[in-house]
Amino acid sequence: MLYDLDMTLQELLKAELPERFGETSGTQTAITFCTPNRDAIGSKGKFPALNLFLYDIRENQELRSNSWTVTRNENGTATREPPPVRVDCSYLITVWPNDEYDFQVEHKTLGEVMQALLRYPKLPSTVLQGSLQEFQPPSRVSILGQVKLQSLGEFWQAMGGKPKATLNYTLTISVPAPTEPQTLPLVVSSIAFRDGREESNG
Repeated sequence: MLYDLDMTLQELLKAELPERFGETSGTQTAITFCTPNRDAIGSKGKFPALNLFLYDIRENQELRSNSWTVTRNENGTATREPPPVRVDCSYLITVWPNDEYDFQVEHKTLGEVMQALLRYPKLPSTVLQGSLQEFQPPSRVSILGQVKLQSLGEFWQAMGGKPKATLNYTLTISVPAPTEPQTLPLVVSSIAFRDGREESNG
């Protein structure tokens, strides 16, 4: 599912910025999902590159639900399914030009990406890939939100590089609950008591 989310974002950016990420672009910028450092990206000859690094995955407690979905079946039973788990997937988005000191290309590309992502508070169904087409689509998108790291400076130090301009992009996806659906019989009659006598309404 996480790989499908990566491919969905790649499809969205290619559709929104074909002159930047399209295969026929003369100045094509690669889209990578590896560790955000120059060695990891450059080892595959990916410059210039836009890097989307999935750095945080956690359940969204605010959207947790205990309401099960009940569906009536033709055979006189009902299927009771647990609600999906809402999961926040956060990306750090950075640009890696051919020349690491070319801040003009870096900022121009990052600005174009920011504008493209801001157009969609919810991902369009036309770009959804793999399992995201089968389950509920990402329900919420947050861009320019707070980075879920204690220290961004320490993060870049751990990556062995200098701090870079960064976009924080978080999508909330629906993950099927591990609990199996339950099949239950439907109530087809009821019994009431009137004046001490039993009456059936079935």
